[in-house]
Amino acid sequence: MDSKELVSFITDVMPELGDIDLSKSIVNDYGINSVSIIRIIVEAEGKYGIKFSDYELALDSYETFGDFAAVIKEKLEKKEEEV
Repeated sequence: MDSKELVSFITDVMPELGDIDLSKSIVNDYGINSVSIIRIIVEAEGKYGIKFSDYELALDSYETFGDFAAVIKEKLEKKEEEV
């Protein structure tokens, strides 16, 4: 997954956020709360066929969307290795 793909995905799920900068704080700059992050995670699980652990559902697991992207990328790589 590249940066453009993740930005497109987040924009599709939450268009109200406007332009996404992967390095900005998801809480301070975008106002993401625990409900919002769960919404994004559920969409990511469905779209990419991955699963997040209970720990990974916590908002404080992600400072930026870049951090979130890194988790998705890692999960996708593990999924490819299993095939």
